[in-house]
Amino acid sequence: MDDLLYYAKRLIPTGLFKMVQPLYHYLFAIIGAVYYRFPSKEITVIGVTGTKGKSTTVELINAIFEADGKRTAVAGTIRFKIGEKSERNMYKMTMPGRFFIHKFLREAVNSGCDVAIIEMTSQGVLQYRHKFIHLDALVFTNISPEHIESHGSYEKYISAKLELSRALEESQKRPRYMIANKDDENGLKFLESHVEYSLPYGLSDLELHTLNKEDISLVMNGSTLRVPLIGLFNVYNTLAAITCAHALGVPQKTIYNALTNLQPIKGRVERFKSPKGAERKVTAVVDYAHTPDSLEKLYLAFEKEKKVCVLGNTGGGRDTWKRPEMGRIASEYCDRVILTNEDPYDEDPRKIIEDMVRGIEDESKLTIIMDRRKAIRTALEEAKNGSVVIISGKGTDPYIMGPHNTKTPWSDAKVVQQEMSSLFGEG
Repeated sequence: MDDLLYYAKRLIPTGLFKMVQPLYHYLFAIIGAVYYRFPSKEITVIGVTGTKGKSTTVELINAIFEADGKRTAVAGTIRFKIGEKSERNMYKMTMPGRFFIHKFLREAVNSGCDVAIIEMTSQGVLQYRHKFIHLDALVFTNISPEHIESHGSYEKYISAKLELSRALEESQKRPRYMIANKDDENGLKFLESHVEYSLPYGLSDLELHTLNKEDISLVMNGSTLRVPLIGLFNVYNTLAAITCAHALGVPQKTIYNALTNLQPIKGRVERFKSPKGAERKVTAVVDYAHTPDSLEKLYLAFEKEKKVCVLGNTGGGRDTWKRPEMGRIASEYCDRVILTNEDPYDEDPRKIIEDMVRGIEDESKLTIIMDRRKAIRTALEEAKNGSVVIISGKGTDPYIMGPHNTKTPWSDAKVVQQEMSSLFGEG
């Protein structure tokens, strides 16, 4: 069905397609809700939205509720999980359509799940995929420019996000909770929602926070919490999860235990190290960062390390404004920059790279290697002892998207592990 829509978009005149598309998506939303008997009414549903941090926050909330003995369901960019069954998201979209979310929630209810945590996007809003999902809580992380072409403007992008706060207001659940980042300039707009509880979070909630090389340390209410994540952005993600879980009745001790023992989150600052005994000590990092703001924050998390950075630019034919900016940021923060192919779709991938090169001030740092595997291998070869190789843009994305909707199976993490094994041995 997604392929059918892809080709319909190219065959039907643009004006007519834009007129018909909203009705098409709305009908699928309401038919799905009715067919699956409005499953969101039978389970606690937590939505998570924002430009960055959604996937990590979803996983943090899930870990906390699992530690609290709840049976959970998760739907997001990284994976789909119902109870003990978890599978990689292979759809190349966070909120698949064609009844998917309602079907997912019905399966979660039938499986005896207590809580469903759903990553919710502005793109999903445009396609009415949030409709008829009755939320108990919505978590807002932050907003920065993204998807400008598809929304028409940054203001319309923000407006699409705010539609989710209206969805919370329209929910038949009671009580309803809005949890929003008060340090983001748009957080107050979410906190103005007409619900029973509007709960802000921000750095002022902490007595102290420390960004360490292997974790973050937070001091709250006289207690210290160490979480095996890095970077200031993960301080915010952790605060979002804590605020949400506490509001929904999880004891503080359970929250802290869950976060202290957190397992690595795939594709989100996911680290791979050269084996003990290798001639060079090299850390490779795979991350989804695909906006200028998220890329800069990712690099700042490794501010003191030498960095070899591999990046492309997510999505040919979209967000072209950010290409030179991504190049500029990489040039500023990285010791070596390797530009490579990512998801060109129907656009010439070399044109995408040329746009990025325009932002690179020091081209002596630059290498262009279109083959993504070769780019990753070269970065690992060039990394000096103690260096970090940062591969950004795809995270857990399962394909490299090419012309005419072609999909080449892909995994940055798998390629990193294979190339590390080839270069350094198994250890």
